[in-house]
Amino acid sequence: MRKIDQLLHEYGLSHQNPTNKLIHWICVPLIFFSIVGLVWSIPHQFLNDLVPIQPHQVVNWATMILLLVLIYYFILSIPLFFGMLIVAFANIFVCYLLDVYVDIPLWLISIVVFVLAWIGQFYGHNVEGKKPSFLKDVQFLLIGPAWLMHFIFKKLGLRY
Repeated sequence: MRKIDQLLHEYGLSHQNPTNKLIHWICVPLIFFSIVGLVWSIPHQFLNDLVPIQPHQVVNWATMILLLVLIYYFILSIPLFFGMLIVAFANIFVCYLLDVYVDIPLWLISIVVFVLAWIGQFYGHNVEGKKPSFLKDVQFLLIGPAWLMHFIFKKLGLRY
């Protein structure tokens, strides 16, 4: 069995309840976004000095960390990597728009989203009656988004 199949199966064991699954479809992307937004908000003057292009909102700690996350997905599954690449770009785009066009600081938006989404996640796991998978293994924090993506791939008839 491929490692990605093992990880998705193990993650799925604590996500059987329909209510918990629905909550995960809402909260996992929000948590992913909020983390990108929080990391996006870290000052990045050092990166600005290294990159000669207009990096004001494009090259920052979030894009650097997302690159590492995408390498992890690439190692697990090339098709899922491409799906998560789309998710990463979408998150970067939304963070850019919020950072540039919204008066509320992105870090504040991200903290509020993060807290509310985790409340939802823990409620879902309370309904499920099982602990979140990441309490067993921290890599499941990255498997959650891939778990959702693998359902999208299945729905589209694509191999992951």
